[in-house]
Amino acid sequence: MIETKEALDAWLEPLRSQSQPITAVDTEADSLYRYSERLCLVQISDGTRHELIDSLAIDDLGILADFLKTSHTWMHGADYDMTMLLRSMDVCPPVVYDTQVGARLLGAQRFGYGNLVEDYLGITLEKSSQKADWGKRPLTPKMSEYALNDVVYLFPLAEKIVAGLKEKGRYEWFVESCEAARDKVLNRTAIENPEPWRINGAGKLNSRGLCYLRALWYWRDKEAAEWDRPSYMVITNKEIIRWCDILANDGTVKVPDRYRNQRRKRLNDALNQAKAEPKEDWPIRPKGKRRRLDDEFDARVAALQAIRDARAKELEIDPSLIIARATMEALCLPGAEAQPEDLLLNWQRNLLGL
Repeated sequence: MIETKEALDAWLEPLRSQSQPITAVDTEADSLYRYSERLCLVQISDGTRHELIDSLAIDDLGILADFLKTSHTWMHGADYDMTMLLRSMDVCPPVVYDTQVGARLLGAQRFGYGNLVEDYLGITLEKSSQKADWGKRPLTPKMSEYALNDVVYLFPLAEKIVAGLKEKGRYEWFVESCEAARDKVLNRTAIENPEPWRINGAGKLNSRGLCYLRALWYWRDKEAAEWDRPSYMVITNKEIIRWCDILANDGTVKVPDRYRNQRRKRLNDALNQAKAEPKEDWPIRPKGKRRRLDDEFDARVAALQAIRDARAKELEIDPSLIIARATMEALCLPGAEAQPEDLLLNWQRNLLGL
């Protein structure tokens, strides 16, 4: 475990002399245990040396960020790790290759990291630390082994996946898909959501239910922040939606026994505030944008889907990798503004003849 900036600098030194360093990287955070997610661990490998970097012990990770700006990097399920690096160190490697993307383009039905290591390398990994609290120190031997394994096998796995992609003529698809995935992470809007309380399930609530939802969401968020625990530990999204549906219909909710008196009081205050809210101040249910579909819409979608499914069967890959249902519908709408080049990669358009 690298726990000082000096040790980190020494570990990175041999890589800096390379014209194009290539590393394998993974991250661990404590989102299951804290209100504000922290980057707790960075796992890194150059193919022969594998190391854990204690990002909680090192107060300045600038030298790691500077190095990653120059490194071509292998990851698995890279979206999460790229997001964590951007949030924590404001850096994303210039080139990110994702073994999950490569495996799916080869037709893998099981594409979790452990599944691929087992299927490609014949090694079964220990999974007991998957939901461990990575903010705790010291790490147990099992946690250290689990974390390190996330990069130990990335290079051997990548080698086999790249060989398969090149053999099937899909390596260019892989590179383009990885570039697009990286761009998607970088281009995510940084604008704060003005209505974060509109969680999954809110669409089925009426305006009165949304009024309760807004009040309960902010109550829950404040409780979680003061407790320094994830929001779901106060109340899950599913349960909060159920409460709002009951309250909107003049029902009574059963407060969990685990709530202490002060939390119960603050909950009652939030509910009373929502109940007293004037009707004109209730949130408005968003109205879906209705499009008038012509008689040929379904036929156009069906024709495109038939092409997609035939190509997917021929290639033995998931049809949604070629084009998702929502994208097909967007392209087939009468007078559609979206063009294939706006929504699809080059290899996807070529397969579909678009």
